[in-house]
Amino acid sequence: MIMSGIRFFLLIVLCLLVDLGYGQDFTGYIQPTVALNYKVTPFYSHNFAINSRNFWFKDEESTLKAKQLDLVHFSNLKIMDNQSVTFGVQYRFRSFIDSGENELRLTQQYNYTQKPFIVRFGQRFRTEQRITKSNTVHRFRYRFSVDFPLNGERIDIGEGYLVGNLESLLSIGKHINPEYDQRATLQLGWLLSNSIKFQVGTEYRLEDFTDGKAHILIFISTLNLSL
Repeated sequence: MIMSGIRFFLLIVLCLLVDLGYGQDFTGYIQPTVALNYKVTPFYSHNFAINSRNFWFKDEESTLKAKQLDLVHFSNLKIMDNQSVTFGVQYRFRSFIDSGENELRLTQQYNYTQKPFIVRFGQRFRTEQRITKSNTVHRFRYRFSVDFPLNGERIDIGEGYLVGNLESLLSIGKHINPEYDQRATLQLGWLLSNSIKFQVGTEYRLEDFTDGKAHILIFISTLNLSL
């Protein structure tokens, strides 16, 4: 079961990466993230995160340049053992490190998970409002994910796990044409202690694939701390 799941997601990512060779617009990023989870009650928790996105490939050449910095907060309310609703606010700084506008983002989402065996399946429905001085873009997102331990039936301290996501996005706004995006993410994680997790992996994005078709490859790392 575990090896089949690994091969399945590796095959998806490989198929998407092959398409990079045929794309005229390819950009690469490095994105480290630090996140803090704080449980207020058994049913209510907060998540704070800071991440930076930096170019490693742009305009057909290797580079190392900052693009943006994000400050993120989510409030999560568990409505059942396997269901929750989340509200978030994010501020993206672009103006002091790139030519783009700063952005305020509001998020609303519903999460549903199932765990019939050792593999956990998740579905996430998310809506967002991306607000800048010049425009407001409404985005609708659906993500399907799986995660499972690489040793045994549960994740013990010092052991690893695998996380895979597939996500579809639609963006609409007054001054833009509808934009359809597709994303695939594969991450390897480790439970370092009862309160610390570390994940590293890649995310491939096919943006605006009905029109401009931009290819993006992001190397991501996340340090999760829990209180």
